[in-house]
Amino acid sequence: MKLSTQNHLLGERYGLEATTEMLKEAGFDTIDMSLFCLSDHPDTVFLTPEYKRRSLEILNHAKSLGMSFTQAHMAFMFKWDQEGEMENRVLPCTERGIEICALMEIPHIVVHPLPGLFFNDKSEDEARQIQVDYYRSLEPFAREYGVKIAIENVGYTHSPERFIQLYDALDSDNFVGLVDVGHASLGGKTAQDFLRAVGGDRVAGLHIHDNDCKSDLHTTAGAGKLKWEEIMKALSDIDYRGELTYEADFFVRNFPKEIQPDALKLMTKMGRYLIGRFDYYNSLKNGVPTA
Repeated sequence: MKLSTQNHLLGERYGLEATTEMLKEAGFDTIDMSLFCLSDHPDTVFLTPEYKRRSLEILNHAKSLGMSFTQAHMAFMFKWDQEGEMENRVLPCTERGIEICALMEIPHIVVHPLPGLFFNDKSEDEARQIQVDYYRSLEPFAREYGVKIAIENVGYTHSPERFIQLYDALDSDNFVGLVDVGHASLGGKTAQDFLRAVGGDRVAGLHIHDNDCKSDLHTTAGAGKLKWEEIMKALSDIDYRGELTYEADFFVRNFPKEIQPDALKLMTKMGRYLIGRFDYYNSLKNGVPTA
């Protein structure tokens, strides 16, 4: 299992190339490419004619370091209640995000479900159909660029039941699932129970971070109350085959610049430990237990 992390906050502070170098030095294998700028920063280069050149520039720099981008996260801070936002910003920006993934050789991009204002007054069946229609409107972009859309358990899909129902209703190879273990611990179940309920066939990616089981803290694994031994066993039980991807750079930003490399190395050390526990549980299944 490869160890990955997002490049959102460090990328905004130091630039994407410098951040890639920091993550390489800290010991990460791959990167989750954050594309929040597509909604948060209207002046981003990724919304100019230079987006293709810039995407390849970032990719080639990463390759020169032996790094790659194995996941991406689409922007979601749109003005959802504004008239014309879907047609004028959400869909064009999401298409751009998917195309950037194709340019950067990223296999899937996380796209959040629609927020509550679209379905709060709807029945359960109506709400699910609204979400299905939204994701299917994105499917032509995914098919054109050869990039899969990952559905995350956030907001509407907070429960394993809704996650499964939406994923299965889409019934298309253009969609995969991503389980955010921090979010799973806030939805009335433990992360390990969420993973087992969803099952390995639906899970292609992870967001790894810790919390107090009350607030979405996005801190490093081991700094909260999640039961990581049980989570790694659950991942082994469902035959998970993707990366261990942190979404916890909020933890790093709280340190002074001089300490941030050490904070990143702490994250990688914990990440390697978790991967070791995952490997251990896999070895038990294979009948050759490791230490």
